[in-house]
Amino acid sequence: MMHTSNFPPPSTTGPPTAGARALTLGVEEEFLLVDRASRTPVGRAAPVIAGVAPLLGDRVEPEFYTAQVEVHTDPVNNTADLWRQLAWMRREVARAAADQGCLLIAAGTSVVPPTQPLTVASGRRYREMALRYPAVLGARDQAVCGCHIHVGVDSKAQALALANRMSPWLPVLQAIGANSPFDRGADSGHASRRSVAHSRWPTVGPAPILDESEYEGLATSLVRSGLLLDRKMIYWYARPSEHVPTLEIRVADTNADLDTVVLLAALVRALAATFLTEPTDNPPVLPVGLGRIYAAHRLAAAHGLAGDGIDPHTGTRLPAWTLVDRLRDRTEAALAGSGDLPLVDRLLLHMRAAGDGASRQRAAYRRRGRLSDVVDDLAIRTALYGGPAVALEPPPTAPDPLPMSA
Repeated sequence: MMHTSNFPPPSTTGPPTAGARALTLGVEEEFLLVDRASRTPVGRAAPVIAGVAPLLGDRVEPEFYTAQVEVHTDPVNNTADLWRQLAWMRREVARAAADQGCLLIAAGTSVVPPTQPLTVASGRRYREMALRYPAVLGARDQAVCGCHIHVGVDSKAQALALANRMSPWLPVLQAIGANSPFDRGADSGHASRRSVAHSRWPTVGPAPILDESEYEGLATSLVRSGLLLDRKMIYWYARPSEHVPTLEIRVADTNADLDTVVLLAALVRALAATFLTEPTDNPPVLPVGLGRIYAAHRLAAAHGLAGDGIDPHTGTRLPAWTLVDRLRDRTEAALAGSGDLPLVDRLLLHMRAAGDGASRQRAAYRRRGRLSDVVDDLAIRTALYGGPAVALEPPPTAPDPLPMSA
C-alpha cells in the first residue's frame, strides 16, 4: 500500500457511501494476463506496467511470473474510497493490457493452460526464489493470484494479537473469496485451487500463536536457517506486515467481482475492530484448536460457500452460509460503527443469490462447455462490471468476439 499523489478526483456516482472514520484499509490484488485470442497466460507484464505506470505510479508492479501484475491501494478510511481506487486501477491496467493484446483476469488460477512454461519475473528476489525452491515451483506453468487485505494497526504487537484472535474466522473469509475452480484446462474439483497450490510454499497456512518477542525470534530463525529467503516469505494467513504498519490477511483468491473484494475488506476490518474493543480473554484464543482450523481451511478450499465449514467456537460442521451469517452477526456493531452494515448486508444478499466466484466460473462454463467463456466472463467482470453501486443489477451482456473451444 503505497502513498502517491496522482489519484483521480472523488466520484459522485458508483461507489458506496461510508460512515464514521474507522481503521484504515488497503488491498493488494494479483492479476493474470492472458492472450486476447488464445486466452492462455502470456508474459507481457513489463510493457503493461510501463504503459500504466504514468497513471498508477508505484501502485502497480510485477509479480512472480511475467504473466502476472499486482496493484495495491493507498490506505483509505472507508469502503467508498477503497472501491473507487480499485475500480480505477482495474480499469487502467485493463486498458494497458488491451494495448498489448491481453485481457486482465482476476482469478486465483489460470483457466486455460499456457502454451509454454511461464517465465519468472526479472527481479533478483524472484530469480533467487526460483533457484532456491525448484520443488515448490515444479513445472513452471501454474501461476496463482491472491487478494491480500491490510488493516492499519498501532504496532506489531497489536497486529499479532489480532491475528491470534481472528484465526478461527479466516476460513469463513476464505470461503467467501473462493474463485479458482478451473486450473490449466480442467475443473480441479476445488472452489479454491489456488489455496491448495499456494500451500506448497513454506509457512503458508494458519499463523502460530505468538507474541511479539516470539514472533521476532521465530522470524529470525526461519531466515537464518535458510527455510525462508527473507521475512517477506512469511506467508501465514494472518501476519504483521514487515513494510507498513498493518495486519495483512492472505486467505482470499483474487476475485473478478469487485463486490467480493469490498465485502471481504469490510468484514476483515470489522473483525479487527470487534476484537480491539473486547477483553483479550473473551473469547479465548483458538477455542477449537489448530487442527480444526486447518480442517476448516481445507473445507473452505474444497467447497467455498457451497458446502460445510467448521464453527470457530464449537468445532462442529455447519453450512458455510450459516457461518457467514454468524460472522456478520459477530461483527454487526463494528460494521454499524464504520457505516458498512447496509453495504455488507446488500452484498451478502447479492452473493447468496449469485454464488461465490467459483460457482460463477462453473456457471459460465456450463452455458456452452467452453473454457474461453469462463475467461471472457472473468475479463468482463474484472474490468467493466462490479462494485457495490450495481451489486443488485445483473452483469452486462458482452459479445464474444473470438469464440473458441478450449
